[in-house]
Amino acid sequence: MTTKTMKTAVIGTGRMGVKLAGMLAGHLPAGSLLWASRDKAKAAALIAERGLSIEPASHEEALNAADILIPALWHQDQTAWLPSHQAAIHGKIVINITNPFNAAFDDFTTDYNTSSAEELQKLAPGARFVGAFKNTFWEVLSEPERHGLKSDVFVTSDDEEAKRTVMSMLQGLPFRFLDGGRLANNRTIERMTLFSRELAKRYGTYPLVSWRLWGLGDE
Repeated sequence: MTTKTMKTAVIGTGRMGVKLAGMLAGHLPAGSLLWASRDKAKAAALIAERGLSIEPASHEEALNAADILIPALWHQDQTAWLPSHQAAIHGKIVINITNPFNAAFDDFTTDYNTSSAEELQKLAPGARFVGAFKNTFWEVLSEPERHGLKSDVFVTSDDEEAKRTVMSMLQGLPFRFLDGGRLANNRTIERMTLFSRELAKRYGTYPLVSWRLWGLGDE
């Protein structure tokens, strides 16, 4: 009996979408990664430009074909986008990488007692949300290991099976993936991103923004 290879789709061609697609292209099995744009031709052009072995797709094609979805879209865009695609994403894993920044990038559009991950899960209750890469800025995706230390990625979900699936799928990438517990922990994780962005801007290291928990060994 053969096990079906799960398909993953990166949705979006902004800074995070470009970096995630490039990183996953060299990690996932051939034929298992799609890169989707509202304009399929734009995704195809970016793939050709970078010499990647990825299948281009429209949003609709990616939603129908993939088992794991990574919307690399702004939180505010997803609040409108997700409800209109509930049928297509029902039962699928959605990796939520967003932080609900306001237009000035100095606060969030969500209250303190919630998070982007929780609010989007409410809008698409049939999907299986997993938070990841929320503290990881696009520049770090190109170089996640610095001074011999890997950047940490906190993986969260209220669906333990979905969390394990995502951590297994990402294992082998040059990050250290840590079980971040329940989805509600993104209330803290997302605020960590807001604070670390402010610090990086103040001290001139932006966009090298990530986190590393000490005391877990040097792997």
